[in-house]
Amino acid sequence: QVHLTESGGDSVQAGESLKLSCTVSGNILGNCEMGWYRQIPGGERRKVAGIRRRTGTITYDESVKGRFTLSQDKEDNSLYLQMNNIQTRDTGVYYCAVLYRDDLICTVRHWGQGTQVTVSS
Repeated sequence: QVHLTESGGDSVQAGESLKLSCTVSGNILGNCEMGWYRQIPGGERRKVAGIRRRTGTITYDESVKGRFTLSQDKEDNSLYLQMNNIQTRDTGVYYCAVLYRDDLICTVRHWGQGTQVTVSS
């Protein structure tokens, strides 16, 4: 059984920084990617950043490039998201996710419970 637990969400002012953490329990061998997703009320979960397991390649949504940094502890698969110069548009629930290959596409198989980030101007 895989469990993902996010932490670090908070209410902050625009321009401040936060660091989100995701701890992993259970076996996630064979995954193709881990990532951070954001969801706003009434919206779908959208990937903010991801790291490919095989290559270590990290990708970011255009809206966070240069401000957010994803990192991973390879020993225990913990995932982190350093959020700098946070903007009001970054408000949402942030989810940690583990993806597996489904045919030719990496798709999410496991979600955490989410952590709320609220940014005020």
